[in-house]
Amino acid sequence: PPRPAREGTVRWSSAAKASAVKINEKASREKILTLESMNPQVKAVEYAVRGPIVLKAGEIEKELRKGIKKPFTEVIKANIGDAHAMGQRPITFLRQVVALCTYPNLLDSPSFPEDAKKRARRILQGCGGNSLGSYSASQGINCIREDVASYIERRDGGVPADPDNIYLTTGASDGIATILKILVSGGGKSRTGVMIPIPQYPLYSAAISELDAIQVNYYLDEENCWALDVNELRRSLNEAKAYCNPKVLCIINPGNPTGQVQNRKCIEDVIHFAWEEKLFLLADEVYQDNVYSEGCQFHSFKKILYEMGPEYYNNVELASFHSTSKGYMGECGYRGGYMEVINLHPEIKGQLVKLLSVRLCPPVSGQAAMDIVVNPPIPGEESYSQFIKEKESVLNNLAKKAKLTEDMFNKVPGIHCNPLQGAMYAFPRIFIPSKAIEEAKAHKMAPDMFYCMKLLEETGICVVPGSGFGQREGSYHFRMTILPPVEKLKILLEKVKDFHIKFLEKYA
Repeated sequence: PPRPAREGTVRWSSAAKASAVKINEKASREKILTLESMNPQVKAVEYAVRGPIVLKAGEIEKELRKGIKKPFTEVIKANIGDAHAMGQRPITFLRQVVALCTYPNLLDSPSFPEDAKKRARRILQGCGGNSLGSYSASQGINCIREDVASYIERRDGGVPADPDNIYLTTGASDGIATILKILVSGGGKSRTGVMIPIPQYPLYSAAISELDAIQVNYYLDEENCWALDVNELRRSLNEAKAYCNPKVLCIINPGNPTGQVQNRKCIEDVIHFAWEEKLFLLADEVYQDNVYSEGCQFHSFKKILYEMGPEYYNNVELASFHSTSKGYMGECGYRGGYMEVINLHPEIKGQLVKLLSVRLCPPVSGQAAMDIVVNPPIPGEESYSQFIKEKESVLNNLAKKAKLTEDMFNKVPGIHCNPLQGAMYAFPRIFIPSKAIEEAKAHKMAPDMFYCMKLLEETGICVVPGSGFGQREGSYHFRMTILPPVEKLKILLEKVKDFHIKFLEKYA
């Protein structure tokens, strides 16, 4: 019999070793999961915001760490709207409440304000076993959904909101993907068509690919500050009817990547169009706190729908989305969000809750963070003045950076940038000379991908090519976030300017 092995080691007999070597010498068994055998819908998914350009940026960072010399000392990742990664400070009150919820022993600590403790106690009472570590209801913690409903009513000037129509989600993305999943059906020409703006945020094209639905593009008007024109919606819808059944219309307001803020008239036109054509409306409103331009104001689709009267308000099916990740909070990592869904068929409501219950519930710490976004300190509470100071500082800073970015880009020959009315990105149009377009083709790359790769390799700046968001044939753009601190943003914009001028000279 083999000697007993020492703990933690495995003794192989020499016969076992010999046969293991033999097995290894034979060709290893073919993998079950290969590119050919995998789910083709997943293979079709693309997500440019974390795509090839970002992988390349990661490689360059590794090289810099190894001491390999580059014409720059750091990679500046301007590819993703990740506020805290870019140095934005968290909002104190939000973090205090989440900290108290996470570690309730702190409720006895004198270093936390009373208004933060009050909110934490209320959230914990809504949790099983008074712990953030318990599952919540699939739709989210009850008292937080009530707070979301009150927030929507305040925001929309008294338009009623029902907590029962509120679903807490894992960031807004999860809500959007879930609603799309329920909406997609049919085969061949009756397959669901989903109308999305071009340029779009690539979550939409990715979710549509994954569901094997049909992407129906409508183009925003770049000449007119990326406005949405109902005639363009009509053109897009009528063309799509030949090959699919368009039944969903997605709107991103304020726009990502384009930063436009829709006016009231435009929203009314869109709602009327959706009502007339029997389209289910998805309103992605995660940038609702990010509005900078004079004369621009955020109007929620829900509010305008209500003001258009009962014929619209009682019939148009609308899901709208918000999140902890953007605004002034920038709490991307908590994955907190909510959706409000109105005029849903009562039987579909059950189906939606069923689908959500398969994922059990959204992260409870993210739900707590969402609660503070919708239930912040109010005048008279002790944390109010610090909260308002921090919130306004973030938003004023972003407004300054939006203006700075637009002004600096428009001074560069061959770059044109529309006003950044809202959100947190610039989507400038870049002129790419024909010589560069030919070289890009030789490298089997889209011209703007070629441009962005060169920009990354020569300056260390990581931005996302416009082709990842969609753009009109023959026009080229890139998306960059305006989140870096002002001083760093100035350096970044100067570097882009110098690079662009050299690029034009090289390929003239």
